[in-house]
Order: sequence, then C-alpha cells, then structure tokens
Amino acid sequence: MTPAELSRTVRHAVCRAVEDGALRVAVPETVRVERPRPGGSGHWASNIALRLAREAGRSAAEVAGILGRHLEQAPGIARVEVTGPGFLNLTLADGSQQTLVRSVLAQGPAYGLPPAAEACAHAEPSAHDAESRAHDGELRERVWGETLARMGARPAPGERLGVVPAPDQELAVRLGIDAARWALLAAAAHDRPRTEGLLVQHERNPLFRVRYAHARAHALARGARALGFAAEPVAPVDAPALTAAVADHPAAVADAARLRAPDRLARHLEAVADALLSFQHTVLPVGDEKPSAAHRSRLALAEAAGAVLAGGLSLFGISAPLHL
Repeated sequence: MTPAELSRTVRHAVCRAVEDGALRVAVPETVRVERPRPGGSGHWASNIALRLAREAGRSAAEVAGILGRHLEQAPGIARVEVTGPGFLNLTLADGSQQTLVRSVLAQGPAYGLPPAAEACAHAEPSAHDAESRAHDGELRERVWGETLARMGARPAPGERLGVVPAPDQELAVRLGIDAARWALLAAAAHDRPRTEGLLVQHERNPLFRVRYAHARAHALARGARALGFAAEPVAPVDAPALTAAVADHPAAVADAARLRAPDRLARHLEAVADALLSFQHTVLPVGDEKPSAAHRSRLALAEAAGAVLAGGLSLFGISAPLHL
C-alpha cells in the first residue's frame, strides 16, 4: 500500500464513521500520513483525529478509537494503535513492500508526481529562454516558481508560476544547465546558492550522487538481463532505509510544494540516492550464485528507487542520464 493509497483509506474510514453516525464532522478533502514520531509505532501515522476532535465534540482519543475500528477492517492494514493525545499509528500487512514496488514500477518516473507534472517526467528541460539574462535573485525566483508549478503548488498572491527560464548564460556556461538548476533549487530560501564542486564527479557532489545512483539502477537492470533475469517483487527485501525513502517520495514532493521549498525535495533525492548506493551491492548474484526470487525482488526495489530519482530530477528540469 502506497502512502497515497493509505491516505485514501484513512479518509474512507472517516466517511464510514460519518455515514454510520459515529462522527458528525465534515469529511476533509485530504488526509495526511507520515512516519511515526518518537513514541509512535507501526509504519505510518496520522493526526486526523486531532484535526477532527473539536468539530466532533469529542476528545481526539475517542475520535481515533472510532476511526481505528473502521481501519482495522481495511485490507492491507494489520494493526491500528492510538498513541499520545490521539495519533493513529498504522502497521501494514505483510506484502506491503511488494505492493509498493509494483505500484512504483507501474507508474515509473510519474510515481509521486502531481498529474500536471507527469508529462514532464520524460521531458528534456529547455536550454534557452528569451529572458535568460535575468539577475541572480530574479532568476532564482523564476526558476523556483517554474519548479513549484511542476510540483503542483498554487501561486501565492502576486507570484508567477509556470515560467520556464534557463539559467543565465554566464552561469550556464560555467556550470552547465543541470548543475546551474541544482545550485538554484537545492539551497534553502535563506541560503546563498552553492556552485562550488557541482562539476566534480565525486560522492562529495550531491548532484553527482543523485544522477549516479539513477544510472546505477539502470546498470543493475542491464546486468540482470545479461544474467537472464528481470525485476519482480515476489519476496520481502531487508532494506528498510531504501523502502522508506521510496515510500516517502509522494509526501516529499507534496511537502516541497506546500512549503514552497524545492530544497526539501533535493534533500529527499539525496537520501534516496544514498540508500540505493548502499544497497546496490546486494542486488546481483555473486560468484556461483544463481538468480533467485531474492535477487529479482532486490532488483525491483532498485529499479523503483531509480524511477523515484528520475521523477524527482524531472521536477527540477534536470536530465537523468542512463550512463554516467
């Protein structure tokens, strides 16, 4: 079950509680799920009960208990626990990792992207723009606006979203289009863009790590084909960090858009890349090993991570080469 599917499941539980008269509230348009905070449990958590408590005229713990009884009957959820003042903590049933990987592989780089951004998941960024000589501050604002538009953010009053500028000629010549865009987008709003080291093919360079990890996912697939097997998520894979990073991608995109902070997505892509690069050595058979269900499942998870990286880079207007 993906985070988006789980969010819909929790919202459906609210609908059922309203329909059977257990709660008298307006059903929210969306329900947020996130990783449990300290003191929590399970795979995911939601604060929906705290949001609805006042309107329902009940304590958050009571609301959580009502919703929990509906959620315990939902397919794909193994256990529901209420912690703290009324947080719902959800443990997914066995097989949830395989379901997640299948969903990512089916969607490819469009996984986790808003509908308006799916068309750009395979698109090459424009390298020219009539207004490419903008001053650094204005340029950065416009590149952020274009990127936030791809993420599905709504424009603030007086803000222009949807402009698709290329970095100015001086910056582009010095760094190249991809590195220039990363420099402008990966720094927090209050930080000055850092350009040093972005052309170095080294793990110290975060852009290199992200693009190299994407290329490695494709290299693993090519290696598997040479050995006569393909990705298939049929068995659990002991890779909690990589699984969590892949599962968190839709929330990372949504948070970056909601908070108007593309740099949050950059940090997420770095986390996915680091987890994949640590995991890659377990994917292919070694020595006399024969390809097994475990290898097919590890390859599927690696390919899912590669799709996440491709989709994230496409939101930034940065290319994701297959060879690096």
